[in-house]
Amino acid sequence: MTGAIVLGADYRGLGIVRSLGRRGIPVWVAYQGRRGVSNFSRYTTHSIREPAGKDERRLDFLHDLVARHELGGWVLFATSDGATAFCARNRDELTTQLLLTTPPWDLLRWAHDKRLTRELAMRAGVGSPRLWADPSDLAAADDAFPVIVKPAIRTAVNALTRDKAWRADDADELAHLYAEACKLMPADDVMIQELIPGDGTYQLSYATLAAAGEPIATVVARRTRQYPMDFGRASTFVESIDDEQVASHGARLVAEMGYTGLIEIEFKRDAASGELNLLDINPRVWGWHTLGRAAGVDFPWLAWRFAQGERIAPVRAPSGVRWIWAAADVPIAVRELRARRLGLREYVGSFRRPLDLATLAWDDPLPGLVEIPLQVTGGSAEDLGAEAAAPEPAEIQS
Repeated sequence: MTGAIVLGADYRGLGIVRSLGRRGIPVWVAYQGRRGVSNFSRYTTHSIREPAGKDERRLDFLHDLVARHELGGWVLFATSDGATAFCARNRDELTTQLLLTTPPWDLLRWAHDKRLTRELAMRAGVGSPRLWADPSDLAAADDAFPVIVKPAIRTAVNALTRDKAWRADDADELAHLYAEACKLMPADDVMIQELIPGDGTYQLSYATLAAAGEPIATVVARRTRQYPMDFGRASTFVESIDDEQVASHGARLVAEMGYTGLIEIEFKRDAASGELNLLDINPRVWGWHTLGRAAGVDFPWLAWRFAQGERIAPVRAPSGVRWIWAAADVPIAVRELRARRLGLREYVGSFRRPLDLATLAWDDPLPGLVEIPLQVTGGSAEDLGAEAAAPEPAEIQS
């Protein structure tokens, strides 16, 4: 049977492992640094630690893995920004042995560089936050503040990429934060962006498996809670909704890109004007993708079939399906309850069925049990952090 190789062992990879493993499909997990929750799943056929470093090392590792274990023709999934960029940059070499779920670089670059993301939004007729190149550009914009300082491209692990963005409420604070950011990365890779007002109820997503710009399987969702709450690196409570504006804007962006593959597009509705603004594009599996499974849109399973040339019938998830990443959501909810920004009844209502609990599953309990210890020891780092961890000698666990 055609199996899958998953690059990354965090909770996003765990969703892929469970989706395919429950159907009897063999899944290998390749990870860097310390182990993640996917390594402890009963549905992981093998785990292998891969080398960090330049693309050439990673290519050699994958070529050798496929050759030694006869994995030719398997489907390759990337679960992080770094792994996705690697697959896009080396698409020609990888597709000689594997089937990819990652788009080519000419598509990926629109998500990789946030300045190009805004250009894409303008071409598609979708709103997006204003951008400035440096603090001097805000002199003529009296209504600009508050703003955020953020990386245009995430190419290294540092304080700004870990925090995702820094908020500035006036010119003095902006000048200080911008100078600090320029110490961490080239000034050309630092951008200043308008801060769209509104809490988590205004954070929305359009997620789909698309073919040549045509959506096939789709979920529209509201990302109510995230960790951390201000500029979340990851969503912690998400629910599917009906929002035709989000659906139409997402479909327009997918069409403008001519996109093929899995993609999540993040929006925020301006609490004051009601305008929908494009924030981010994730051209890979995203944190809450297993909500789709509970809603009848199992993205990894559909992508695995699609990669092999199978025709997928169009499907759209109903509203009212919820997803909670409990390990991260509980501390966020406690803070929100204490600050009286979240009511107890509202929080309890988050657990209404249908519900997917991310890492917690009756048929696969170990990942959920080890998640907190892994977080304490740094074994389930996010995205760039996980890929930057020091590698250990390659080994395979069955």
